[in-house]
Amino acid sequence: MQIRDLHTTEDFTAVEDMQREVWGFSDLDIVNGGVFRVALEIGGVLLGAFDGGTLVGFSSGFAGFRQGHREVHSDMLAIKDSYRDKGVGHQLKLAQRDRVLAMGVDRITWTFDPLRSRNAHFNFRKLGVICDEYRINFYGESTSSFLHGTGTDRLWVTWLLNQPKPQGTDPAYIEIPRDIDSLPRDEQWTWREHTRAEFQSRMAAGYIVTDYDGSTGRYTLERLKS
Repeated sequence: MQIRDLHTTEDFTAVEDMQREVWGFSDLDIVNGGVFRVALEIGGVLLGAFDGGTLVGFSSGFAGFRQGHREVHSDMLAIKDSYRDKGVGHQLKLAQRDRVLAMGVDRITWTFDPLRSRNAHFNFRKLGVICDEYRINFYGESTSSFLHGTGTDRLWVTWLLNQPKPQGTDPAYIEIPRDIDSLPRDEQWTWREHTRAEFQSRMAAGYIVTDYDGSTGRYTLERLKS
């Protein structure tokens, strides 16, 4: 597997095609090559994973300044279905980390659906992110993607690249289903509404999300030590 920067018109077209393939996006929802071209000019990062000459995954990030910090927001990470669970996403994230650190930036942020257990394990256990923000319908009530049948609620996570994860106390737990897609739509909505209320309540009380345990299906939230 080769990881390299993407910057040509052909690269951008391949990324557009992958958004359609992996997420089922319509042309209206696709991030197009013109956006990527501008993002790269102002410090963005666009990486591709190649098996031979075939693009099998990509990650994108936009440079920004938020809450007093320079950061890169990692907007998309897509892997072809046949290459899932083969470490491609991890390789792309580590390469993105290297690029961002070389820019003198020490944090990467992104969002993900808190009901996606595989993503929760990857983000909290493999990468070590933290989260103190819950966004309701961050991308609107729905999109053209088949993944957005119960709204677009997101956890906004932060990957601190040059410092250890903060230590907390007084743990609390929020459970999610192991496979949200296997449940009937009404049950999915019940989980969405329940966990939305739980995350918002805990975060309002000063908790941050520090871990996800795939064996129990539970997030751990903690109060930060002063």
